[in-house]
Order: sequence, then C-alpha cells, then structure tokens
Amino acid sequence: MRRPPDPDRRERPIQHRAVPPAQPPSPSSDRSRSDDVLRLHRLAHTGGSAALLEWLAARLGGWTGVVDTVEALGPELAVRGAAEMSARGVRSAVLHSGGSVALLFALEGGRALAAVLERPHHQGAPALLADAAVPLALVLRAEEAVRREERAALAEARAREAVLHLLMNGRLSTAHQIAGALGPSLPEPMRMYVVECPTGSRAEVTRLCEELTGGQAWIVRCPVYVRHLIVFVPAGLAAVAADHDPLAAALVGAAPDCVVGVSGELFLREAPAAYGQAFHALAVARGRDERHARFGPGPELALAAHGAGAGWARALLAPLHAYEPRRLQDPGAQELRATAHAWLNFTSHATRLLKIHRNTLAGRLRLIEAVLGLDLARLPDQAALSLALRLTPGAARPGGRGATVRADTVRADTVGARAGATGPLPDLWAALDDVLRDPGLTDWARTHLGPLAGAGAPPGARATIRTWLDHDAQLVPTAAALGISVPGARKRLTRIEAVLERSLLQCPSTRHDLWLAHRAEELAG
Repeated sequence: MRRPPDPDRRERPIQHRAVPPAQPPSPSSDRSRSDDVLRLHRLAHTGGSAALLEWLAARLGGWTGVVDTVEALGPELAVRGAAEMSARGVRSAVLHSGGSVALLFALEGGRALAAVLERPHHQGAPALLADAAVPLALVLRAEEAVRREERAALAEARAREAVLHLLMNGRLSTAHQIAGALGPSLPEPMRMYVVECPTGSRAEVTRLCEELTGGQAWIVRCPVYVRHLIVFVPAGLAAVAADHDPLAAALVGAAPDCVVGVSGELFLREAPAAYGQAFHALAVARGRDERHARFGPGPELALAAHGAGAGWARALLAPLHAYEPRRLQDPGAQELRATAHAWLNFTSHATRLLKIHRNTLAGRLRLIEAVLGLDLARLPDQAALSLALRLTPGAARPGGRGATVRADTVRADTVGARAGATGPLPDLWAALDDVLRDPGLTDWARTHLGPLAGAGAPPGARATIRTWLDHDAQLVPTAAALGISVPGARKRLTRIEAVLERSLLQCPSTRHDLWLAHRAEELAG
C-alpha cells in the first residue's frame, strides 16, 4: 500500500512560478514508479522546485504548479479545487469540469500541488503527484530558508549603510545606537581602511578583516563603489609605522586581488575626512607593488580653516538650515544638506548612496542652488559649499532663531538677490577671501601645492592643474585649452595623482581642495 504524504513534514512554500504545460507523452506503463520517485528526488536536489514542477508538467502533459487560494494564483479550476479542499479539511481532491480534471494535494498555508489535465488522464497521474508532494515540500522549505537568510543579510547590509550615512552627516548618537545593535561597537579613535577587491570576493575579504582584527573591526560594503569595503579599525589595532601598515600588509597578503588605502588616526566625528584620506591612499596604492598605502602627511583643510572659517560657513548655510518645505513629503533642510554632501563627494553616484532616482537628485540640486544662490555647475561654487559643509559637521536647523526660508519664496528671493551674479552673494565671496587669507590657510595651501613644483613632478604639472581648475575640472575643455587629446589630459592628471598622493579623477573633494589652495595662494601674493 502506498504510504500517504506526512503533513508534518510540509512547510508553506513561498514565491513559486507556475510552469506552463509542455506536450510530451503521459507516463508510460513500462516505466517503474520507483524510477519516477528517484528522478523526483534527484531533480529536487539538483534543480529545486522549478525543475521538479517542469518535469512533472512534461510527464503529465498538462499544467502543473503550485496554486494559492489566498492570492488565487493558477488556473481557475485548480484554484477552485484548492479552495474546496481547504474548506473541507482534506489533504487531496479531484475536481472535474467539462473535458478537464484537476488533481490536487495539499501542501500548507492554503497552497496545493495541482495538475490540470485533459480527460481521460493517465491512471498513474495521482500516484505520481502524491510521490512528488514530499520532495516538493522539502525543497520548498529549503528554498524558503535560503530566501529568509538572504533577506536577513540584505537587511543587515542596509542597516550598516544607514550607519555609514549617519556618520558622514555627523549624527553620531543614532549611528552608535544602530551599530551597537548590529555589533561590534564603533571604534573611537579609529583608522579607516578602504579595501578594493573583486565584487565576488567581498564576503571572503570581510571574513578576513574580521579574523585579522579579532572581530573588533566595523565593516560595511560601500553603497557607491561596488568593489569597495569600508572598514573602521580601532586605532590600537591599526598601529602604523612610518612606512608600513601591518594590518593592510596582512590583508593584501591573504587576498592577492585586494588593494588597500588607510587613513590617519581620527575620531568618528571626522569620518568624512577619514574616508577622503583612505580613498586618496587607495589611488596611490594601485600604483605600488605592495598594493597598500597610508594617507600622506599634511594638515586637513577642515582643521586648518576651522578657526577662521566657521562663522563664514554658518552664514553661507543659514538659508539651507532654515529652509522649510512646502509639503511634508518634500525634502527638508537635513535631507538637502545630506544630498549636497553626497553629490559633492560622489557626483552622479550619489543616487546609490541616497537611494533616489537621478531625476530626484537633479531636482534637489536645483533647489539647493535656489536656496543658497549658487551655481553648482561651477567649480568655485562647489568648492565654497564643500568647505562650508566640512566646517559645520552635524549642523542642525536653528530652532526659533533667525528667519525661516519658505519654499514658496525661494525662487523669487533668489532671482532678485542674484541678478547678474555668478556664485554666492558678493559679500559671502568677499568673506571667503578673508577666510583664505588666514596665515594658517596660506601655510596649508603651500603645503598642499608644494609637490607640484617638486623634483618628482612631471613637466607642466602646475599649469595642467591650473588649466583643469579654470575649466571646472572638465576633461574635454581642459584638453582643448592644453592643445592635447582627452586621453592625453587624463594621463597627465593620472601622473599628477602619484605626485600629490590624491585621487583627482575619482574623488571630487580633491578638486575642491585644489581650487581653494590656488585661491589662497593667489590672495597671499
């Protein structure tokens, strides 16, 4: 006697695509039932539920699939039969309608394995479906477990991206809360490592980072560059000698396809600066045999300019921080600030970080331009906004102080204020020049630009950079002004990258710093 399927071994199947009918012959009498059972289990093991159902459809010569009484998925006769079977509390049913018959075996949760066949159907069809129900239930259970694991991994990855986004926007308290729940806690102070590796190797490299740091590193996949991992390592573990980083060396030794850039020792509130340092070091590491590099010495612009520029930055950003959207669903001051920060660091790739459409990004940038009176197509305006954002990390909208900028008054006020102007309002440009005249910034500018005149600089490096900046860091007009091809201009800038130890072509913040350095040097005479 045939053993009936065990209902306790069945789990609710999820997300299965019904297979359309094929037209092979029905089961032949000379094929033994044991051969069919073995074939069913082999298909379930190697091809999953889709392969098993496809083979059943081919053997039976009709529609075969999983029907759902809740969502009413499947042929009408099969769905009606499954509903009646569920209402009567039976595990199998046969339903006739005209020239068709539906054979059904309950799976779980209002779903059933069903076959809709032409009458008369082969007499072995019910036994074949009953035998298929057990391996189908098992494979659906396994597939559901895999999907559940994938959803959990995706949820954790998105939560880690959120922590990174919070850190980059100065919201440390919320970042600590989420990171503590995910584990481990965020290190303070820390060094940031940007690890570049093949996309398919990121899981293995993540495991290596955890192993080499004893599970103390906080790791997140970069939401912008798919080949990058961002690793926060406690400063005590990332002890770096003047010319050697043992952790980076161990990582590239264990993962030969990796390249590693390392920041200086910084605090979490300086996460944006740490990322910029590690990204620049990564550009240098690509050209080295050891495949890892640490950010070179030199003062950070935000540190050098903070004393002289904090007031100017607050004044420039005041309209943005006071902005109130017309509708609740429109972006507010915090979202616009985060959008500006992301675009200045990643240009069009900011859509991946912010999880928005490119048209949404373009609309937000136009709104930022209108609120601040800027033209973000111009490099000077980009540099001014970039400096202001770096000098006011985590700035919030002032509550109850100053004028509120309403969305319905932005365009008229801006057009009136900016008639014939290019860039921020004239008094803010003059104030920026006053900031750049500070002796500390003059020293920073000379240190920053010094390698362009050094012995290792390629001929004409200073003129190439000056021309590139004058043309808003755009390659095509720069190449035309230099009288060379676009690939030639790109090669010149690539050679200069090695001298400056900065990424010129992939990191927009570099061009902002270079423009500010040139301007500071000009003002110093």
